[in-house]
Amino acid sequence: MILIDVDGTLVDSVPDLHFCVDEMMKALDMPLRGEARVRTWVGNGVERLVRRALTDSLDGEPDDALFDKAYPIFLELYAENTSRRSKLYPGVVEGLDYLQSAGYKLGCVTNKAEQFTVPLLKDLGIYDRFGIVVSGDTLAEKKPHPLPLLHAAEFFDVKPEHALMLGDSMSDVKAARAAGFQIICMSYGYNHGIDIRDANPDSVIDSMAELPSVLESAA
Repeated sequence: MILIDVDGTLVDSVPDLHFCVDEMMKALDMPLRGEARVRTWVGNGVERLVRRALTDSLDGEPDDALFDKAYPIFLELYAENTSRRSKLYPGVVEGLDYLQSAGYKLGCVTNKAEQFTVPLLKDLGIYDRFGIVVSGDTLAEKKPHPLPLLHAAEFFDVKPEHALMLGDSMSDVKAARAAGFQIICMSYGYNHGIDIRDANPDSVIDSMAELPSVLESAA
């Protein structure tokens, strides 16, 4: 079984998220944040993204009244702009084709809420590739907690030692390690500006098209 993350692994979703962040900031009469900043903030769900945008920091907490005003604005914007600018990364289709032909059970595990995950995967034509999609609000916990990964393993009746997570962030690495999975990371994803190699995943690749050589050499 192989579980795959969405944002920063399958999909470059920052163009849509950046658009929504800056449109939200305009509505609040606050300074725009720009794509470069948003790219370092993605990966822990849209609620966390909104908090980061409002405080212009990774760990800041905005005033409750400001957040309560901003969050519905962002949700409305993102519902209309989930996939207008987002694209699959090069090599994703080739990688998925290989994994399916090789007989791997495939699941998708993301911290993005289901209301955005399912339309995005469908709009980009890959939703039907997955036997299970576990979103950020599917269970009581989300990555870096191991529960979403273990839930998918139970769904497929696969033991963790026979499972692999494909992701791009420290959150993916922590979840995989806690669940007893192997973990391969993409070099190009969203990890708050930190090189994912510093998290010591089992392997780092530049494209999902590299999966055949990596998985066959490990077999």
